[in-house]
Amino acid sequence: MQSILCVGVGGFIGSVLRYELGRIPIAGDFPFVTMLINILGSFAIGLLSEFGKDKTAISPNTVLFLQTGLCGGFTTFSTFSLETVKLLQNNKYLAGSSYAVLSVVLCLSGTILGILLARTIKARFAF
Repeated sequence: MQSILCVGVGGFIGSVLRYELGRIPIAGDFPFVTMLINILGSFAIGLLSEFGKDKTAISPNTVLFLQTGLCGGFTTFSTFSLETVKLLQNNKYLAGSSYAVLSVVLCLSGTILGILLARTIKARFAF
């Protein structure tokens, strides 16, 4: 039951954060905010996954709260997909394809950078 609460509360907070950031007015059709949310979430999940390997660095419930709950509620593949389709349907092929490619490349890069940062921190502070 405790693990379910950790995921649920984290998901609530992540979803509210995503909603609030999504309200930032951006000129043009390109979905910068969603892309930024997904990049930040990818970085965070990479960082957390590395720290989560060591049960003494972060407790399993904290990993559930932050990784599954918060990051899961914060990032959104379904919104990314819908925004890409809308751009393509509106004949904005360059914007749609750029958004899709940039999102995948930058989110994967964010995850890798998060893992590398966590490894550096762990090595420096002897986690």
